[in-house]
Amino acid sequence: GVGEMLGQYYPHVTFVQAQHNGGYAYGNNIGIRRAKGRYIMIANPDIVLSSTLVEGLVDFMEAHPSVGIAGPRLVNPDGTLQHSCLRFPDMMLPLFRRTFLARTGWGRRWLSRYFMEEWDHASARDVDWLFGACLLVRREALDAVGPLDEQFFLYLEDTDWCRRFWEKGWQVYYVPTVSAIHLLRRSSEGSPLSIIFNRTARVHLGSFIRYLIKYKGKSNPHQLAT
Repeated sequence: GVGEMLGQYYPHVTFVQAQHNGGYAYGNNIGIRRAKGRYIMIANPDIVLSSTLVEGLVDFMEAHPSVGIAGPRLVNPDGTLQHSCLRFPDMMLPLFRRTFLARTGWGRRWLSRYFMEEWDHASARDVDWLFGACLLVRREALDAVGPLDEQFFLYLEDTDWCRRFWEKGWQVYYVPTVSAIHLLRRSSEGSPLSIIFNRTARVHLGSFIRYLIKYKGKSNPHQLAT
């Protein structure tokens, strides 16, 4: 009934009904192909947009023509920070996120670096990748890089996309002067046994394996660019 409701109350909104659930990348690519503007925004349904968010990100992109993707500061409903900009992962990620190693000194140091916890997230800066929950993308850059990779049904498609932007010479930027509330639900997290009982966790692991295979032996394009 969403399409009917939008047609009645928001007739200026273009609503496209997908024929099947092809995953996160598939669904967003439908919208990306229909979009006409110089900028395209991806916003998950669990994002609460502020009145200044879109304008603030567009202003930033207008002032920084080498930036291909920009993302706002994401916060929890209580206003606390979500670590939404991260470093590219390596094969150690599942071990430090899903096993007892997360509680070791080695694991804590690895995760702290992965989530960029050494930085206060108070200033704009270029980063490896951004959560796909809320992104503004430059059309010119998108035409060079291409849409989201639909081999990733769920998870890692945002990591992959940001990496491809860096590979094509476009910067990825975190912009904390604008923010959005993200009602984050970590449906894939849990113990190692969650891989057996939690379908979302299995999908997450599958996407991570696809990511590792796709970039096996390749250098970090962000480090090469900077």
